[in-house]
Amino acid sequence: MIHRSTWPLMVALAVGASLPTAADEIAPVLQHRSIAYVLTEEHWAIYQTPDGKSECPQGLNDGPREEFSALFPTDGTHRTYLDTAMARESEIWFPGSHSDQLPFHEAQGRIAYGLNLDGKIGPNDFTSPRGEPGIDNQLFRALGCIAAYRGPDGFLYFFNNLFIQNENYNRLVIELTNVDSLVNDDDVTVTTYRGLDPLLTDASGQGYLPRGTQRLDLQWGQEFIQRFHGRIKNGVLESEAADLTVPAAADEQDLTVQVFRGLRWQLKLTAEDAEGLMAGYVDVDAFYLQSNESWSTHHHSYGANSASSMYRALRRLADGYPDPKTGQNTAISSALQVKFKQVFINRGLQPDSAQTAQANKKP
Repeated sequence: MIHRSTWPLMVALAVGASLPTAADEIAPVLQHRSIAYVLTEEHWAIYQTPDGKSECPQGLNDGPREEFSALFPTDGTHRTYLDTAMARESEIWFPGSHSDQLPFHEAQGRIAYGLNLDGKIGPNDFTSPRGEPGIDNQLFRALGCIAAYRGPDGFLYFFNNLFIQNENYNRLVIELTNVDSLVNDDDVTVTTYRGLDPLLTDASGQGYLPRGTQRLDLQWGQEFIQRFHGRIKNGVLESEAADLTVPAAADEQDLTVQVFRGLRWQLKLTAEDAEGLMAGYVDVDAFYLQSNESWSTHHHSYGANSASSMYRALRRLADGYPDPKTGQNTAISSALQVKFKQVFINRGLQPDSAQTAQANKKP
């Protein structure tokens, strides 16, 4: 007869025997030497101090409304609609290379998030918050003092991320293949795809869970498929550089993209998620087009983002991929802070092309 005092120990042993170990947790996920993740959060990497004075000692930039008031004060001067509102709107879509009429504050300081994209340590490079030298992120200089891009309540900081989560068009999936270990592996392949399914949320609808399923858009999403050679060291994936086009729509009508040159991945991996940086040289024209097609001047006013001033900053600070004819740099070093959740890829179920052609059309 078993004494009652031994029951708790027996129950604990029985439960313990049924609980999954760390290896058991990974085993169902790392199937056929592969694992996949879906993007759940992204923000342009803006280094911020609590008061903002380190990176923006002159304060934040003015937006369209403030600039309009400064350029056209109510001083009794006769001005036409063509010479004021229409002229400013034309400047947004056809920004010149001339100097700004009003001050534009670039982000200052020596600290920024990002990666060493060119393998050099130059005078314009940053140091990461962890002390790594040679960080290339000139996009931070252009956007760092624009309220719209600063977290946690910046207009574009919030809404760009919201549309990444809510719009199926923006579903970015990465698959790691030839994986022997999520801790150390010298030779893995990273492949990007556009997914087709909503994210798996928790009961609140605000958080995201692993173990969801994603079908891959192999018909309409060819431009988003790219392969990277990578390695995993101490649980961190690092990849070699490759060009990548990423879906970045703000709604179902304007299916815009971001175009990266020489993009690299640096992600901390677990069996349930991945988190870190995707960094590369973002195409200036694609970045500006995505911004203007997604958001009107009215919307940019909420975040004090003067589009034409930002464009001139992008051009001024562009540091990669010079045009072979003009020599002008066409891309600017950048970094995105990203989070992913593990998903299973379902290659057996593909959408009926007649039903999904419109929803999945190329931009």
